[in-house]
Amino acid sequence: MEFSMLGPIAVTTGSGELSLGPVKRRSVLALLLLQPNTTVPLDQLIDFLWEDEPPEHARTVVQGHVSRLRATLAEGGASAHGIELTTHGSAYLLRLPEELIDAHRFGELVARARPEAAPADAVPLLREALGLWRGPALTGTVTSPAFAAAAHALEERRLTAVEALARAHGALGEHEQSATILYSAAVSHPLREGLIAALMRALFRTGRQSDALEWFHRTRRLLNEELGVDPGERLSGAYEEILRAEAAGGQSATSGRGAGAAAGGGTRGAGADTAGGADRSAAAGDGRVPAQGGPHASRGADGTAGATGARGGSGPAAQAPRLLPRPPARFLGRERQLAALTAALTTQSTGESPLAVVAGPAGVGKTAVAVQWAHLYAAAFPDGQLFADLRGFGEGDEAAPAEILRDFLLALGTPPERVPTSAQAASALFRSLVADRRLLVVLDNARSSAQVRPLLPGGLHCATVVTSRSRLDGLVATDCALPVGLQVLGYEEGAALLGAMLGADRVAEDPAAAQELVALCDGLPLALRAAAAQLTARPRWRLARLAAALRDERRRLALLSAEDTGIAAALRMSVARLSADDARLLSALATSADGHLNASVAAALAGYDDPERTQDALDRLAEMHLVDEEATDVYTISTLTQLFARDGQGEPGRPGQPGGRRDGGGEAGR
Repeated sequence: MEFSMLGPIAVTTGSGELSLGPVKRRSVLALLLLQPNTTVPLDQLIDFLWEDEPPEHARTVVQGHVSRLRATLAEGGASAHGIELTTHGSAYLLRLPEELIDAHRFGELVARARPEAAPADAVPLLREALGLWRGPALTGTVTSPAFAAAAHALEERRLTAVEALARAHGALGEHEQSATILYSAAVSHPLREGLIAALMRALFRTGRQSDALEWFHRTRRLLNEELGVDPGERLSGAYEEILRAEAAGGQSATSGRGAGAAAGGGTRGAGADTAGGADRSAAAGDGRVPAQGGPHASRGADGTAGATGARGGSGPAAQAPRLLPRPPARFLGRERQLAALTAALTTQSTGESPLAVVAGPAGVGKTAVAVQWAHLYAAAFPDGQLFADLRGFGEGDEAAPAEILRDFLLALGTPPERVPTSAQAASALFRSLVADRRLLVVLDNARSSAQVRPLLPGGLHCATVVTSRSRLDGLVATDCALPVGLQVLGYEEGAALLGAMLGADRVAEDPAAAQELVALCDGLPLALRAAAAQLTARPRWRLARLAAALRDERRRLALLSAEDTGIAAALRMSVARLSADDARLLSALATSADGHLNASVAAALAGYDDPERTQDALDRLAEMHLVDEEATDVYTISTLTQLFARDGQGEPGRPGQPGGRRDGGGEAGR
C-alpha cells in the first residue's frame, strides 16, 4: 500500500487504486498524511476543511469521513502493512511506516543527495526523487488557505530539489542539462530570483550569453510591475558576473564545460542493454557531440578533449577525439551480436569501409550493444571515436546531417570559419579528413538511410556502427551494411538482468516470479529495467508483488516507466513516425486475441479489402519492428505493443501520433 501526496491524493495497493470518495474525505486523509504518526485534533481538521465559518454539523461530517476512510483502508489490507487509523479522544492518528508516503521518500532521497560533494551520485538520486511527483502537490483537496500553504511548502521542497539537480549537472560540466532543468521551473516561477540567477549562469556557460541577459531583463520588469521592487542581490550578482566575464573575454561554455567534464566524467551513467532511457540510456548523457564544438568543447565520456586529430586539421597534432558515451553499466550477454560486429568491422578483406546496422524494437538495447562494442575495440581505432545521436526516434525533429557534420569537423580540429555550410561540402571535407585515419563512427538512433549516408567516413580503415529501430534496408542495398538484429531476452537472460539490477539473492528468493516478470515485460531490457527501478525504490516488495500489479493490463505500461522514460514513451516515438494508415492498422492489430496473425486476419481486423495494401502495411510495420515476421505470412505483435495501441495511444491524432502533438517521449527506448 502506497500513499501519494505529490500530485493527486491517492492510495494504491497491489490490486489498484482505492476509491477515496469526495473531496473532503480526500482532504482529511491529506492532513493525516501531512502529520503521520501524530495525533491531529478534530478542530484542526475542521479549520483545514472549511475556508469560511464551518457548519454546525462540521464535527459529525469529519467523523463520518474518518469512519469511511478507516473502512476503505481496512478493505485495502491496511493491517497487513502496519497501517491503522485510530481515534484518540477528539483527535485522530494515522499510524503507518512513513516510507509508504511518497513525500517522505522524496525527502529521504533529497537528503541523501550531495550535489556539490558527489554530483555523479546526486543526479540519479534527485531524478528519482523528482520522478515521484505526478502533478501539483495535494491535488484533489479543498481550496482552503491552510491546504494552499501546505501545498506551497511541498512545492518549495520540489524547487529546492530542482535547483540541487541543476547544480549537480553543473558540477559535472553538463550545463545544457542544467539549463534545461532550470528553464521549465523558471517559466512556472518567473519571480523566484535564485532560480532565475542559476538559469542565467547555466545559459551563459553554454555560450548563450544573450539568452542569459534577456532572462535578467525580463525578470527585472516583472519584479517592478508586479511587486514594485528591484532585483535582489542574487539576481543582480549573476547579471554583473556575466557582464564582467564578457568584458574579460567571454569565459563561457568552453572553460566551464571542460572543468566539469574532467572532474565528473562528462556524461551521465548508463545502463546495460537499455537502462532508464531505453537504448539511449546505455549511451547516456549528452549523446551528441557538443554543438559548441571546437577543441575544448568536444569531449568524450572520459573527459578527454577532442582537439585536432592525429592527422589533418589545423594547428599542431593533439589527442584524437574520444566522444563515446561511458560504457553501459552491468552490460550482460549479447555475445553473438558483439561477435558479429567484430567480424564485420575489423575485417579488411573487402577493400571497403566496414558498416554495420544494429536494429531492433524500441527498448531492446541497440545503443547499449553499439557503445559496449565501441569501448571494447576503441584501441583498434587510435585516431578517434566519434558519436552522434541522430534523434531519429526522439522527441522533436531528427538531427540534420549538416548539424552532425559540423560537430564532427570541429571535433577533428577544423576551425569554425572553415566548416562548410552545406551538408554536401561538409560531407566531402569530412571524408577527406578521415580518409587515411583509423577512426570509429557510432551513429545512434537513425531514422533513415538517407540521414546516415552523408555521415559515412568512407576511409578503408574507418568503421561505422549505426543503430535504428528501422532495418535501414537502403544501407544494406547501397553500402553493403551488415545487419545485426537484436531480439528480446529469454527467461534466463531476463532473470540475470534483474539479478544484476536488484541483487542475485533477491531474484533467487522467487525464481517463478522473476520468470513471470520477464514474460510480463516481453523480455525487453527497458521494461525489465523499469520493473527493477520500481523494486529498487521499494526494497520491501517481493518480486511476486510487482508481478501481481503488472498482471493488471490497465496499469502495466504506467508501471513499466521510470521518470520520463518507459515502454509507452518508447512506443510513442515509434508510432509517431508512422503514416496515419499504418498507425490505424497497428491499432487494429492490437485487437488480435493472441497476437498471432497473417495478412488475411490483419485485413479482416482493419476492414481492408485490398490484400496488397495490407501486405505492404505489414511489411512497413515489420521493418519498424512494431510487428515481427516469424515466417512467411506469419506475424506476431508483442503484448506491450498491443496494450499501447489498444489503449488508443496508437491512433492518429492522439498525442505523440501522426497528426497529433508529440510529447512525453523524453529519452525514449531505441
